[in-house]
Amino acid sequence: MAFVITSPCIGEKAAECVQVCPVDCIQEGKEMYYIDPEICIDCGACEAVCPVDAIYPEEEVPEEEKQFIQLNADFFK
Repeated sequence: MAFVITSPCIGEKAAECVQVCPVDCIQEGKEMYYIDPEICIDCGACEAVCPVDAIYPEEEVPEEEKQFIQLNADFFK
């Protein structure tokens, strides 16, 4: 299980999450940031600092944002 960055990050790209991640699992994409589910240690540091509430634990991603689970994983393939 990992954390997932969702649609509120699109165009926002605040970098607080990157700065607090202890394992450097967050990478910047063209429109938003993404979390690598293979590296994420589920610490929650990123969720606490996200100014637009775009980050959720995978099991708590809202139904309308579920596609971002795969989008985050696909970014690192």
